[in-house]
Order: sequence, then C-alpha cells, then structure tokens
Amino acid sequence: MSVPTVVVHRDADVLAKAVAARIITRLVDAQSAKGSASLVLTGGTVGIATLAAIRDTPARDAVDWRRLDIWWGDERFLPSGDPERNETGARQALLDHVDVDPSRVHVMAGPDSGLSAEESADAYATELAKAARPEDHGPAPSFDVMLLGMGPDAHVASLFPGMPALYDTRPAVAVHGAPKPPPTRITLTLPVIQGSREVWVVAAGEEKSGAVRLALEESGPVQVPAAGARARRRTLFLLDRAAASKIPPGLGRIASP
Repeated sequence: MSVPTVVVHRDADVLAKAVAARIITRLVDAQSAKGSASLVLTGGTVGIATLAAIRDTPARDAVDWRRLDIWWGDERFLPSGDPERNETGARQALLDHVDVDPSRVHVMAGPDSGLSAEESADAYATELAKAARPEDHGPAPSFDVMLLGMGPDAHVASLFPGMPALYDTRPAVAVHGAPKPPPTRITLTLPVIQGSREVWVVAAGEEKSGAVRLALEESGPVQVPAAGARARRRTLFLLDRAAASKIPPGLGRIASP
C-alpha cells in the first residue's frame, strides 16, 4: 500500500475547490490513457462542496462524463430521494448538471427497492464484480479515485471504530447500529478501498485534527479506520489548516497557500 502524502489548504472553501480541480485533472488523465474513468463519491459537507465546485467551474467540460463510472463508498439505507442520502446530495450538487450515462451511475439501493440492507449490499457486491476486470485482481474495480471523508472518530465510509464491518472481506456489507444516524448503512470494505489506484481522504475542521493525526501514525484500522485508507498507487490526505493542526512535522506535511 502507498504511503500517504499530505496536502494542506487554507480553509474548507479553498480545500473543496482544490480537490475539485484535482478530480478533473485525474479523470481527464485516466480517460486519455484508457478511454474511461471511475470515481467513488463520498458525502459530508466538504464532499458535497467539492462536487458543487466541479459543477461551477468551466473546466468540468474537459471530462467526458459519458465515459465515467460513478460509485459510492457508502450510503445511508434510506429511500431514494431522501435528503440524507449521499446519492441525493451528489445529484443535486453535480450529477444532475452534467451529461452522465445513467447506466454508469451505480447507486446503493435503499429500502424502497424492496431489498433489505443485506440484500442491497449483496447486490452492490455483484455490480462491483461485474465491473471488475482481470487486471483489477479482485472482486471490485481498482478505482481511479476513491474520495473518502473522515469523521472525528476517524471513521471512513461507514466503517466505524471497532465495528464488525472492519473485519469483513466481502466487497460491500450492511452496517447496523452505526454510532451516527441513521444506524443502518451500506459500505464498501477495507479490501475494496485498498484495491483502489488512488484514495483521497478529505477532511476539514479542528474537530477532525486528532483523528487525522491518528490516521497518519502507525494506528491499527480496527480502532482508527482511516489508518486503513491506503491505495495501491497513491494515497492523499487533503486537509484544511484546522484539520492538519495536530500533525507532527515528521509526517511530511506539504503546505499550500
């Protein structure tokens, strides 16, 4: 797994715009190299602000949106269109404003589908397996970019400290009793995260600073899930100054304006 590189931006607004620019560049590069690209989305304030920043820049037109596969790292097990769903926020911020191919937007089904949370996770695992190629060497695609937010408890996706999903090797699993609402969720697991080409952990705010430090130290992923957020080729921790405020100098922080 790759060693994280840390990039620090002035504040959350600059962070969202900078991540948006990085995403556009990375997707264009991937599409130029192999014809298509894959992006895993996250929710949260900065995650959705990043998607809105992509929507608002003319540079978004450099991406061939019809040749992009959109996935989610996790989803709240709520009905389609619920404002708390990550999918709903992503559609409002970006996906409804660009020419995506609906068949390449891979949604985690909610209870209105008639599926249980376990059945929804199994269906997503099947969809991941169908999209995986031999060179991915696993039951899911090796995503070009996986975006992950991080909570003050160092959770990523819906992998919360100490919960059974952290031990699970299936590509996608149901989570019950999550410590933040709603309690039932669907999440990708650590093996899928670690199979990605690039993982970008995006965090803003002083309340995340302790978790950021733990995630960059030699912590175990069972108690610090973000410590397991490492990609095959490149791992980035993209932070604002507040979230980076407790990082020791020896952890290779790269400051930016």
